[in-house]
Amino acid sequence: MGKSDFLSPKAISNRIKAKGLQKLRWYCQMCQKQCRDENGFKCHCMSESHQRQLLLASENPNRFLDYFSDEFKRDFLELLSRRFGTKRVHNNIVYNEYISHREHVHMNSTKWETLTEFTKWLGRQGLCKVDETPKGWYIEYIDRDPETIRRQDEQAKKKKQDLDDQERSAKFIRDQVRRGRDGKETEETPVYTELKRESEEEKVAFKLGASSAAGPSKPSSVLGATAVRASTSSSSSSSVKRKDMSSSSDSKMEKKKKKSALEEIIEMETRKQQQQQPVRTDHWLQPNIVVKVVTKRLGDKYHKKKAVVMEVRDKYEAVVKMIDSGDKLKLDQTHVETVVPTPGKRVLILNGPHRETEALLEGINEKSFNATLTLESGQQKGKSVDVAYEDFSKLA
Repeated sequence: MGKSDFLSPKAISNRIKAKGLQKLRWYCQMCQKQCRDENGFKCHCMSESHQRQLLLASENPNRFLDYFSDEFKRDFLELLSRRFGTKRVHNNIVYNEYISHREHVHMNSTKWETLTEFTKWLGRQGLCKVDETPKGWYIEYIDRDPETIRRQDEQAKKKKQDLDDQERSAKFIRDQVRRGRDGKETEETPVYTELKRESEEEKVAFKLGASSAAGPSKPSSVLGATAVRASTSSSSSSSVKRKDMSSSSDSKMEKKKKKSALEEIIEMETRKQQQQQPVRTDHWLQPNIVVKVVTKRLGDKYHKKKAVVMEVRDKYEAVVKMIDSGDKLKLDQTHVETVVPTPGKRVLILNGPHRETEALLEGINEKSFNATLTLESGQQKGKSVDVAYEDFSKLA
């Protein structure tokens, strides 16, 4: 068995010695060769292959320096992103894990002399967030992968949508509570007052019945007679009360029946007017009106763009068609606002006593935030009214 055989003691000893990391000063980056001692490194520097590599590097030294620098930066950032992600970590921890690989690019072959200089360069280039502490420099990788950015945007949109849904449900609950309070009649609660004596000299007197006022010395016959009289008096008083109630109810019925024809006509007219004048509602969407999209959830493509309401669903949702692109969207009432056209255009009143009435815009009052409209339909056709901006919108 020769000395250079694979299973020879010499070959096994050389492999054991070459295993793991060696000293950096005995490593040649140009030839990518690691020497075990000073003598081996000296012999390598005198070899013909090393001299040939030095001649090639002397022709264009910047090319080799940039190549090794790019390799070091790429491998370092790849390890940082894969091993630590976007966590804040000490730069020396990342470097020690990087150089544990035997075939790594050494820093003495790059354009950075120290790890601190390389860390500062990463911060200036915007590749990492760096900060200096008493314990050293800390770095945090900035993930600029398009897939990661898209995923973060989707998570932000979903979070915002959840918040909008919660706000919408909370508003719906508040509206329901407000409607319940408006429709409920206020009940008069009894007021309890404390029994107080106005003056110290005043005496508190209690009136008792005749039976209790009589002493225990009265005979039983007298007590029985008084009880009979009390029962008869109570029955007579109850009958009198019933008669009074029946007579009062009869008098009320007679009063109701004795209403004149003029009063009945007035009551009928007031009822008609109350039916004709609807109260303000919290929903104002109507078909065939022009609205403006104010929500930013849909992006800049639809923000501040005008659309036509095609259909109204559940009073608070509408299917709109964008005027510019023709896209159809389903939006909530809070995501759009009314459109005030120029004077001379036809509008539709959306809320108030003239709800669902078409009108002509005569003028705009910027100080009072309302407009003067001339009604074109209904019983009050031709009448001029002042309506707030949010209570009317342009007709499509």
